[in-house]
Amino acid sequence: MCGIIGVSALHDAARVTYLGLYALQHRGQESAGIVSIDGAGQPHIHRGMGLVGEIFQEPQLKELVGDVAVGHTRYSTAGSSVLANAQPCLANYRGGALSLAHNGNLTNAVELRRELVEQGAIFQSSSDSEVIVHLIARSTQPDAEGQIREALSRIEGAYSLVITIGRTLYAIVDPRGFRPLVVGRLGDGIIIASETCALDLVGATLVRELKPGEFVRVSNGVVKNLTPLAEAPVSRCVFELVYFARPDSTIFGESVDRVRRELGRQLALEHPAPGAQVVFSVPDSSNAMALGFAEQSGLKLEHGLIRNHYVGRTFINPTQALRVAKVKIKFNPVREVIAGRSVVVVDDSLVRGTTSKGLVQMIRAAGAREVHLRLASPPITGPCHYGIDTPTEEELIAATHSREEIREFLGVESLGYLSLEGMLRAAGTKNAFCHACFSGQYPIPVPRSERRGRTPLPLATAPT
Repeated sequence: MCGIIGVSALHDAARVTYLGLYALQHRGQESAGIVSIDGAGQPHIHRGMGLVGEIFQEPQLKELVGDVAVGHTRYSTAGSSVLANAQPCLANYRGGALSLAHNGNLTNAVELRRELVEQGAIFQSSSDSEVIVHLIARSTQPDAEGQIREALSRIEGAYSLVITIGRTLYAIVDPRGFRPLVVGRLGDGIIIASETCALDLVGATLVRELKPGEFVRVSNGVVKNLTPLAEAPVSRCVFELVYFARPDSTIFGESVDRVRRELGRQLALEHPAPGAQVVFSVPDSSNAMALGFAEQSGLKLEHGLIRNHYVGRTFINPTQALRVAKVKIKFNPVREVIAGRSVVVVDDSLVRGTTSKGLVQMIRAAGAREVHLRLASPPITGPCHYGIDTPTEEELIAATHSREEIREFLGVESLGYLSLEGMLRAAGTKNAFCHACFSGQYPIPVPRSERRGRTPLPLATAPT
């Protein structure tokens, strides 16, 4: 999962991009980068490892001149966490400098990369996104639009893209529409971003969200619709609404906050906790869910866990060791809220297990009499191949253990998952959703090289 942004026809476009990346920091914390294009079509680039505020200071921003820019904040799903894999990609190209920022994951990248290497291509990174650059460069179509279109006809999987060729900006969403991409206007300029919260931060007005398969060209602040990509059944990623997107964003035509409150209400209907006294969230992505649970159940909503906001999201840390180490740094219980009480803890999902186990132990140590864990999504039983880093079934506790085994492992009095039907009901009726990680119904066939078998891990060492 990544955050991407493109800017056209705005003075000091890199600074606007920089602010937009701040708003999209939750979508990736490993690396970030900006490519700006000046009036002569020359590119200027700066990329680094870490957070946006650490990478870009005034000296770097001064060097990123131009009124066109592309930005990216990365959370790796393909390729290791090293500077060479930071985006945007930048290449010298016959049509002018080509920069590309990609959110998603290509399911046939391994096969395409092998083919390209055999044909003499030299890769600078292990990222699947670089495959797209090589395919564009090798196209024999006569113009940039045709070259991009031919390249995209070869790839499979999830991709929302912002691309510059020369001073022209392109934005594309894959035909199934897995990942969000919105268009905003700021004065005479255009901003393309992963979420509306990036538009809000820079003061842009939302124009619309790109539909699945949409392909647009932006030149001098003018947006032109190009012929859409070949149609496919729509498969919006429901986990964007459950976890990844910011609650103040509107994506897939839905308020993320509204969906999360409704997830909480559905959860309270399906899994009430008789005898419980208070409910609180595992902040921050489940805050609205706990609010919905409290509204539906009549339980008092409290702040039982306080989050240290100087620590990033544990789920999107690239290694297990980092995820575990950050749990105690990230959360601390409020003893006055918890001590002696039966509590309901609402979280958005349960991926690997030991993060939640550590949280339960903290809540117990704060004096909770009973702990009832409620999860606002179904059990995650399969890996995502479309941009979320759950690569193997062995890492997913619900894929290899029963709910009762999980309850015992977590050390809670009761455990309740929201049903698939309840989750989709809360997500609304405007979209068809991909829910493969919950249901096993993959909208795009999974290549054999990507498949994993089920080898249960002992719960004593189950991953987070």
